[in-house]
Amino acid sequence: MNRSKFDFSSHPLLATSPHDCIPHLAAYMTDHNVEALPPPRLFASYSAYPLLPKSVRESSDCKIVYICRNPKDVFVSHYFFAMKLRPPMLPPISMEEAFDLFCRGVSEFGPYFEHVLSYWKANFECPQKILLLKYEEMRKDTVKHVKQLAEFLCKPFSAEEEREGVIEEIVKLCSFEKLTSSEVNKTGKVAFVPEMLIGNDNFFRKGQVGDSPNHLTPEMIERLDKITEKKLKGTGFTFGESKEY
Repeated sequence: MNRSKFDFSSHPLLATSPHDCIPHLAAYMTDHNVEALPPPRLFASYSAYPLLPKSVRESSDCKIVYICRNPKDVFVSHYFFAMKLRPPMLPPISMEEAFDLFCRGVSEFGPYFEHVLSYWKANFECPQKILLLKYEEMRKDTVKHVKQLAEFLCKPFSAEEEREGVIEEIVKLCSFEKLTSSEVNKTGKVAFVPEMLIGNDNFFRKGQVGDSPNHLTPEMIERLDKITEKKLKGTGFTFGESKEY
C-alpha cells in the first residue's frame, strides 16, 4: 500500500517493529480516534470475524486479509509465545495441559477452528472484501502471494516494478531472516497498552512450517487431527500442508 512512499534502504521496517508499523486495532481504539487517521488506514486484529466492529464488517471500502495456519503448528507456536510472557508469580503450564485446553477450544481469542471458519464463511460470501491466505502456501511461494495481495488491495504491481524486482525486494524486506536480524527486533519493546511492554524478540521463534512433530507426541497429533477432521467436515475448507518446502 505504501511502497511508493519509501525506498528499501530507508524503509521504516528496518528501524521499527512490525507491531509498531501496523498498530493493533483494539489497543489503538482505547487511546485514539480511528476516524482522525487519514485513509488508507491499516490495522491488525486477532478478533474472530463476528467480533470485528460493525463498521469494519459492513463497509464496502474496508478490505480484510486473514492469515490462518495448520492448527498443530499454531498450538506449538502459541504455547512457546505464551510461556515467554507468563508472569513469574504464576506456576508454569505444561505443554500437555495447554494442549488439552487448545483442543477444548479454550483460547483468549476463542476456539481456533471457529475463528478460522468465521473468516472462511465470510470469504466465501464476499470474496471481494475478504482475502483468506494460508501460511504454508505463503511460505511455499511468497512472491505469488505478495502479487495476489497487491491485486486484492487494488494496488497491483506494474510491469516495470516486476522487471525491477520490486516484489522480490518486498519479500526480502519482510523475511523472517531480515526481521530477526534487525536491532529493533532484538532489543526493542512494543506496548499494546501502556502498562504492558513486550520485547520484540518474543514474537520470533523459528518461522518454519511443520515444527509441531518435534514437540507433540503421536497421540497428541492423532487427537488434534481427529478434531480437525470433525470441525472441518462439510465446510469445504482445508488447512495448508504442515511441512517445510
